[in-house]
Amino acid sequence: MSVSAAPKNLIDGVEVKKLKVLPDGRGRLMEMVRSDDPFFTSFGQVYMTSVYPGVVKGWHYHKKQVDHFVCVQGMVKVVLYDGRKDSPTSGAVNEFFMGVHQPILLRIPPFVLHGMEGIGDEEALIINVSSELYHYDSPDEFRVDPHSSEIPYVWGTQDG
Repeated sequence: MSVSAAPKNLIDGVEVKKLKVLPDGRGRLMEMVRSDDPFFTSFGQVYMTSVYPGVVKGWHYHKKQVDHFVCVQGMVKVVLYDGRKDSPTSGAVNEFFMGVHQPILLRIPPFVLHGMEGIGDEEALIINVSSELYHYDSPDEFRVDPHSSEIPYVWGTQDG
């Protein structure tokens, strides 16, 4: 497992897997999640979500669900905040730039707040292999305003 696409101090329980893209004359193949990956826990469902350029989707967290994000089109900035009081990385923020130019899988543990911002000029598509089924009558999804002062992060791409 490679962490070259990750911040130096990862939030406790977060993992990054560098993905290998295998192109040939017909197209390309990229494995995302395998049941023999050391971080894999269980399978609930696979779904796709998207974010438009310059749009922020977040914050939210799950109490049981583990997310495994892979951006398969475009580029996205995924930001994590560890609001868990009993965590060794409580208060930490991690930023990940992922997508076609940085193919990684991002494992997000329960109770870690996460959000995303579309970067670039096209819609970004994210595949999530979640550990739990989505229960329509009682979703394991808890939302926080994307601009909440409770989270020490200001959305917006930095010029450099």
